Amino acid sequence: MLDLIERKFTVDTSVEAAWEHFAMVENWPSWATHIKKLELTTGNPLNVQSQGKIYLKNGVASTFAMTEFNPHQNWKWFGPFLWMTVHYDHRFRVINDSQCEMTFHVVAEGFLVAIFGQLFAWVYNRNLDTAIPNLTRELQR
Repeated sequence: MLDLIERKFTVDTSVEAAWEHFAMVENWPSWATHIKKLELTTGNPLNVQSQGKIYLKNGVASTFAMTEFNPHQNWKWFGPFLWMTVHYDHRFRVINDSQCEMTFHVVAEGFLVAIFGQLFAWVYNRNLDTAIPNLTRELQR
């Protein structure tokens, strides 16, 4: 596995409120402007058996399936991209009653991951540069 991304940021809201908001994955396009649509095909509301499909504004679509689900701590899902399998870990950590830290950790494996993984990470990091401030604003409302 190739470690691609680890982005940590603090939000001024409780870990419970952050989890509740973030777990409404169908609403992600409101803050993740690179996403056109995200739908759960099974496991709604979000849970250990959730699967779905994400449609990006550039026309790319991918599926995902949950592999780990620990309420108010993290969830992991994975999905295909090009000749890779990408694993996404969404982490939540309590700082205090009114603040939490969120982490997006992304790793990939598969054919040509050394080449396409770096390209994927570059594009994904650029998307996160916009998405994280948007998400932070939504969470702090």
